[in-house]
Amino acid sequence: MHYDQGDPEELKEKFWKALAASPFLMLQLDAEPDSAAPMTAQLDKDANSAIWFFTAPGNRFATGGPATGHFSSKGHDAFARITGKLTEETSRERKDVLWSNMVEAWFPEGKDSAMLLRMDLGDAAIWAGELGAINTAKMFLGMDVTDSIKGGYTETKL
Repeated sequence: MHYDQGDPEELKEKFWKALAASPFLMLQLDAEPDSAAPMTAQLDKDANSAIWFFTAPGNRFATGGPATGHFSSKGHDAFARITGKLTEETSRERKDVLWSNMVEAWFPEGKDSAMLLRMDLGDAAIWAGELGAINTAKMFLGMDVTDSIKGGYTETKL
């Protein structure tokens, strides 16, 4: 794919919309590369510099620290690598707001059995591009699409 330097604000908006539509990413502690695991991001539409994760108190992520998340949108038209720092979220109000039936399915013993982590976001790399039907067909036929698929790329702060 040919990626042009994209508008950071436009690409950040595309990333947030894609993450809201499919809030799953691979998260890993930077100090433990083998810690990578799928996690469900809990989002607050008014907080574009943090995301939250529910986990068990004994989970390896509970230790917190520098972390990296890798994201691929449902339609594979947006990808991101996000960095940040995981810390325990101590706000009971935040935990109450983010708690849902989907979270409770993982923690049937209730809110007190789950730990809420906040990832304060730092640097991010965001890629966005749309294949379209014609380019998808070309790829299946092994045809060159390097100049026909356009997308945007940015390295930015979240």
